Amino acid sequence: MAVKIRLRRMGQKKAPFYRIVVADSRSPRDGRFIEQIGHYNPMTDPAEVQIDAEKATKWIKNGAQPTDTVRALLKKQNIIG
Repeated sequence: MAVKIRLRRMGQKKAPFYRIVVADSRSPRDGRFIEQIGHYNPMTDPAEVQIDAEKATKWIKNGAQPTDTVRALLKKQNIIG
């Protein structure tokens, strides 16, 4: 089972916010997930990012691969190098 850390789109049309979730790579974007580890709101200025660093590092150590966008958010929060 390939596990990914990715964004799950929430919110209304033209007003998105995202939950950062750990999910099986075979599940759909907004489908089933294993655990929620944070959220990201690009609509605010500056963009609001909240990630549980302890959970994120635990999942990365267990082999979860972050998507490109989530990797950039993790780097901004200094969770990964």
